[in-house]
Amino acid sequence: MYQYKTTRYHSRLLDLATLFAGGILLVALSCEILTGDNRHFSSAYLWIQFGVCIVFLADFFIRLNHAGRKGRFLLRNILFLLLSIPYLNLIDWFHLDVSRDWSMLVGLASMMRAFLALYIIVVWLTVNRFDRLLTAYAFSVFVFTYLSALVFYDYEIKVNPHLDGFGNALWWAWMNVTTVGASIFPVTAVGKVVCVLLPIVGMIFFPIFTVYISQYYKREGKRKSR
Repeated sequence: MYQYKTTRYHSRLLDLATLFAGGILLVALSCEILTGDNRHFSSAYLWIQFGVCIVFLADFFIRLNHAGRKGRFLLRNILFLLLSIPYLNLIDWFHLDVSRDWSMLVGLASMMRAFLALYIIVVWLTVNRFDRLLTAYAFSVFVFTYLSALVFYDYEIKVNPHLDGFGNALWWAWMNVTTVGASIFPVTAVGKVVCVLLPIVGMIFFPIFTVYISQYYKREGKRKSR
């Protein structure tokens, strides 16, 4: 029993460590996009991403070492491993000729790993509590919308005449996630993909919010009737 509690405690520490690393990566990516030259990644950002990927890799191999059936664990979590590799650093170290646009997409793999870490934390915190589940969903939508605005801004700012700063990109993202739409239309392939994904996320989230409101008033009605 003690060993089980200890393992569970260590698992939560690993979850928190990966979530913290993902938060650092999100902040670093924001600074890189908003203050960078939109042509090359700075050495500071590359080193931050490398450190975050090391945390992700350490998390994976520690869990693999404690897994009872290592082969099964590897097969079920191979995506975590692939998303934890510091691809941008490998591109930089081997001096590969990759455009910044493609490098940006490659770099988002680490952000996907951060979202998977967020999912683990969400599962741990909710424990079938619907109110916490709604908060977790809302936070996930907020982070996804913000990241979409960053990606949209990075790819569109140089080629889209209707995009005038990151504030417009953030407004565009929120208008699309609420399925209202915006007067700014994407002109790049990546921007168009993000434009499709945002309403899908919104259509998934808002019915959950409606169910939560109805369940809340239903519970309040039962309490008053007692």
